[in-house]
Amino acid sequence: MGKMKTEDYIKREEKFGAHNYHPIPVVLERGEGVHLWDVEGKHYYDFLSAYSAVNQGHCHPKIIGALNEQAKKLTLTSRAFHNSCLGEFEEYVTKYFGYDKVLPMNTGVEGVETALKLCRKWAYKKKGIAEGKAKIIVCENNFHGRTITIVSVSTDPDARKDYGPYTPGFITIPYNDTEALEKELKNPEVAGFLVEPIQGEAGVYVPDDGFLRKAASLCRENNVLFIADEVQTGIARTGKKLACDHEDVRPDILILGKALSGGVFPVSAILADDEIMLTIRPGEHGSTYGGNPVAAKVAIAALEVVEEDDLSAKATELGEIFRSEMKKIDSDMVDIVRGKGLLNAAVIKPKNGKTAQDVCLKMSEKGVLAKPTHGHIIRFAPPLVITEEQLREALEVIEKSIKFFD
Repeated sequence: MGKMKTEDYIKREEKFGAHNYHPIPVVLERGEGVHLWDVEGKHYYDFLSAYSAVNQGHCHPKIIGALNEQAKKLTLTSRAFHNSCLGEFEEYVTKYFGYDKVLPMNTGVEGVETALKLCRKWAYKKKGIAEGKAKIIVCENNFHGRTITIVSVSTDPDARKDYGPYTPGFITIPYNDTEALEKELKNPEVAGFLVEPIQGEAGVYVPDDGFLRKAASLCRENNVLFIADEVQTGIARTGKKLACDHEDVRPDILILGKALSGGVFPVSAILADDEIMLTIRPGEHGSTYGGNPVAAKVAIAALEVVEEDDLSAKATELGEIFRSEMKKIDSDMVDIVRGKGLLNAAVIKPKNGKTAQDVCLKMSEKGVLAKPTHGHIIRFAPPLVITEEQLREALEVIEKSIKFFD
């Protein structure tokens, strides 16, 4: 058999893999920093960063070094035994984010599930809600993952349809609506409020200034836990260590994932103080791979890179340039440009039958990779190690791709 081409790889995936994704038709083989190359050697700028998992850039040498060094010594013990790396990670990450305790898991959705379980445990052990009665408030258009419980709280028909019966115990309110939140918080059976500081999958929907601060204050007044899903928005993506930091909000439960490992290894975690975290006792929650030695070393290295490369400051500075330049594009296809730091989106108005998907395909032809969400919105989230020169070069491609359809 001769050398495989792009279509050969795609056909093999379609034949042997489940059809639960519809990727842009490129087959990537190598990555470095902000750069990607496909199997035919074509170069691209990455403007998705694996949904903000690769904030530190592809194959960052420090993170890969930590991975390789630890993988040669010890990869997995389970939590049946102690390992020499876990405590080091726990001390580092709790001091880094300012919490008493951390509970490590693997994927973002496991982090969210863990936070929901912890919230309910706290509700029964500390708040005194009757067993089985605890309610958790969520927001319309949320995206917290794809497990049965998480799709139960989704309002997206594609995520939710045909997966019932659904997990009970949730109250849905509009996002960015403190009046609706205040009303539901009067229910004494409410234990928590789960919220994304910016709704990423919904199309980078940024709430009004003050929403997070007011929501956290209302939760505190009503003895309800404020739970922040920072899986996508955390780790410098929006120009701060956490998106909640823009409003000086400290969540009662903080959920992290994605860039916690720099895209190198599945690592997620929830952080909380003792009064909340210690309501879960031995045997009541866990994970075979959660807190494994490789994950611990990789996560420490990934967070050190954020500090050493000052990625929060870069996200702030370059994000302002990106939004400013995007708003200058003279095309009626570009409806709204919004975002914070280097988490941004453009709402695309269809023109002559051409949509956001067509724009993304044209961008990929010209060497920039991004993907639509909800059919009409393009999310732009390059690795935070991108330079201004690289950003402006990619912006030229984005502008030309949009204007191609004018």
